[in-house]
Amino acid sequence: MRGYLGSFQHQIDEKGRLSLPAQFRRESGDEALVLVHAFPESLTLYPQSTWTKVEERLREMMRSSPQARAYVLSVTANAVEVAPDKQGRILVPQRMQEAVGITGPALVVGALDKIELWNPDRFAAATAETAAETQNFTHQIFA
Repeated sequence: MRGYLGSFQHQIDEKGRLSLPAQFRRESGDEALVLVHAFPESLTLYPQSTWTKVEERLREMMRSSPQARAYVLSVTANAVEVAPDKQGRILVPQRMQEAVGITGPALVVGALDKIELWNPDRFAAATAETAAETQNFTHQIFA
C-alpha cells in the first residue's frame, strides 16, 4: 500500500451513497473497509488491514484499563463495514452523516493509511485554525 493522498469533493446521494475517488479505490483494491466515527469532526474509513491494527490497540486498551470498556464499545457499536459497489460507492449511514454535519457534499481526504470524510466547511475551518503551527511541522518533515 502506497497510501491515500489528495482530497476530492463528492456528493452523497439521496440513498446515502458516496462515490470514492478512483485512485482511492485502486489503492484499496478488493480490501474491505471499516467506517467509524472516532474523531468529533470527521468520519474515518479504514482499509481492513489498517483497521486490524486499530482493533489490536482497542483490545489492548480494554485489557490494560477496564475503565476503557465504555469507550471501546462506543467506537465499535458505531463502526460499520462497507464495500464499494460496482460504481465505487459506499453507503454512509444517515446517523454518521448527521454526526459530522455532512448534508450534501463531502470532502474525501487521503490521510496516508486511511481516508477521512469531512463537511467541506468544517475541514476548511479545522485546517485554518492550525495554519500557524504548521510552520514547525514543515521544517521537521520537509527540510
